[in-house]
Amino acid sequence: MLEILAAPFVACLILTGIHCYLGIHVVMRGVIFVDLSLAQVAALGAAIGAAIGYEVHSLPAYFCALGFTVFGAAVFSLARFQDRRIPQEAIIGIVYAVSNAVTFLILSKIAVDRDEIENLLEGRLLFVNWAEVWRIFLIYSSVALVHIFLRKKFFAISSDAADAQRLNIRLWDFIFYVTFGIVVTCSVQIAGVFLVFSFLVVPAVCAMIFFRSVGSRLIAGWGCGVLASIIGLAASAQWDLPTGAAVIASFGVILALCSLVYLLKQTFFKRITGARPIK
Repeated sequence: MLEILAAPFVACLILTGIHCYLGIHVVMRGVIFVDLSLAQVAALGAAIGAAIGYEVHSLPAYFCALGFTVFGAAVFSLARFQDRRIPQEAIIGIVYAVSNAVTFLILSKIAVDRDEIENLLEGRLLFVNWAEVWRIFLIYSSVALVHIFLRKKFFAISSDAADAQRLNIRLWDFIFYVTFGIVVTCSVQIAGVFLVFSFLVVPAVCAMIFFRSVGSRLIAGWGCGVLASIIGLAASAQWDLPTGAAVIASFGVILALCSLVYLLKQTFFKRITGARPIK
């Protein structure tokens, strides 16, 4: 059993590492569903690739999905209006809905195994192999290096400090979303849309409940991701549960516990000091 779970567990560690960091950016920007939207755009690209005749998991199909993801990154970067008349989240939602509809229209006209559609949503984490683990490790490491060198600009965009630094917001938004899209396109093939969303948002939210500095948030978020992965994989092996769903449920439990601890902490502080809890 340990041999079967070894590769999925390492894959979860890699997913936690990159997605927690990107999730902090996503939560700071207030574009929570950008992951789902870009994942759906990637699915649309994969569906079009399948309609052309590419194998679903072939390299041409991957680049077709990635090309659509880059296009989605361009749309999201252009949709960031400075006067906030139209929230960026509205554009993200529209792109998700339209991409989802067109994807199913295409799939309804071509012969695609139903399991392939289910894998897109639920993932195939339990069946990931070491070759795939090494592949995502190399790709995510490359993306991580880009973010290490450009972190100040990316955080300036995410924290609305770009105007003070006179940065080209749309250019740096585009670069951020392209790197983000590369990660999402790879992750969805392994973990599915819903689990990738959980890895992206839940650890970041749990960490941001308690901490303000980026370093502390990363450490806490990584800890939450690792803990959820261990609990989910163990529950899946023990009770023969769907692996992705078990990990997602573990994320939900951890988020609920973090919220409860925070509320108890705030209530206790207020009763002891008589002051308003510190936010």
